Amino acid sequence: MAETAKWYVVHTYSGYENKVAATIEKTIENRKLQDLIHEVAIPTEKVLEVHENTQKEVERKIFPGYVLVKMIMTDDSWHVVRNTRGVTGFVGPGSKPVALTESEVAALGIDRQEKDTRISLSYKVGDRVRVVSGPIANFTGVVDAINEKENQVRVVVSMFGRETPVELELDQVTVVYD
Repeated sequence: MAETAKWYVVHTYSGYENKVAATIEKTIENRKLQDLIHEVAIPTEKVLEVHENTQKEVERKIFPGYVLVKMIMTDDSWHVVRNTRGVTGFVGPGSKPVALTESEVAALGIDRQEKDTRISLSYKVGDRVRVVSGPIANFTGVVDAINEKENQVRVVVSMFGRETPVELELDQVTVVYD
């Protein structure tokens, strides 16, 4: 076919993204539509959640309720995707689906294989925190700076009557709720 495949956004019921993607992939396989529908993707990101003194890496959907499909738009491919259980429709004005532009695809990082890990912290700069481990455990201070790339936080603590900045790992502090 002379036409090239483009990325389209499909709206789904919330929480049905994985089921919709699996169903579309199974339908492609069963009906041998690999030449029309090339890829199905659910944009996700890895987030490092830090709570108390534990770190947990979780994968979150970037756009809950949406699935991306790379396909050549024909009546057959439209029908297969649109009539999948859990799909409410394509994103676009009226009944006509609109393909994502190359810049939108690049911004979403759909074709990028390795994704960066984001860090989700329970504190921010200016918050009052307590050190939970290390040589100055149980000291309290104020978050002065956060460096997620280096996995460090700078906390200003009062030591011997002086304000002292201390570099700690992100999971060594926890928010103090007054």
